[in-house]
Amino acid sequence: MIALQDNSPAVVSPGIYPMLYAFFDDRGVLRQDPFWRQVDAALGTQAAGVAILGLGTEVSKLTFDERIEVLEVVAERIEGRKPLLATVYGDTITEQIEFSKRAIQSGASALMLQPPSQKMDDAKLVGFFSEIISAVDCPVGIQNAPEFLGFGLSNQSLIALANDHENFTIAKLECDAVNLESVASELGDSVMLFNGRCGLELPDNLRAGASGLIPAIDTVDKTSEIFAEFTAGTEERADKLYADLLPVLCFIMQGIPHFLTYGKMLAAARLGIELGGSREPSLPTTDFGAACIRRFSKHLGPLN
Repeated sequence: MIALQDNSPAVVSPGIYPMLYAFFDDRGVLRQDPFWRQVDAALGTQAAGVAILGLGTEVSKLTFDERIEVLEVVAERIEGRKPLLATVYGDTITEQIEFSKRAIQSGASALMLQPPSQKMDDAKLVGFFSEIISAVDCPVGIQNAPEFLGFGLSNQSLIALANDHENFTIAKLECDAVNLESVASELGDSVMLFNGRCGLELPDNLRAGASGLIPAIDTVDKTSEIFAEFTAGTEERADKLYADLLPVLCFIMQGIPHFLTYGKMLAAARLGIELGGSREPSLPTTDFGAACIRRFSKHLGPLN
């Protein structure tokens, strides 16, 4: 078993965990400094922690060594002040276990396993995840996103996997609030259930039983404020804040390529980060899309 060290990292609690973007230079080389700026912005808000290496970090475009680089750079910047959620990507069980080991050593608070790139049926995917979860002695779960990844576990298999492993304590879905509620009602309090989708349906996700959301960093100040208002019992205020943010979320969350292009552009504008280049495949910007982002950025203001 891969065990946590004595200096255990911060414990995951309900809240907003912004997923950090990967920024590249004009040659497609991964940049470190934008991760520092994003971590500082997250820690300066009411965010519960930080998430890395999910779809927003373009993890499938990164090498194993680059994923380790992101992990170490972000963990060093956080310095254990808030929890760090690390998504584990890899096409083999061995690769995912090896990365999990490195993530735990670097101070990750919890791991979220992502399916391999090669499509598997439900039974094989359960076996794939089960072997990794059994080898990791820390809070762990999965990112179940068939809507974006093309395949994933059925709700029944997700629930069964959680019931079979005591350390399966966190899961991230990418679904509507109605579907999330059906999963949450079966899982009960044993698993912290998060949703993504940039923060769409944020208040209704919380009403449906979500412990929080893992959206992108570009609106973390707003999504964290909405979460804080909702959990403080001022739901009407949370709904009003969400209604103001909704046009931005609707524009950004139009599929993963669109999200990676324009969500990252919004984050760069609000954080004062040079946008730089991209790593293919990527969706090229349009003048109209860029104009929309300038309008949204002006409306939201700086993020620092």
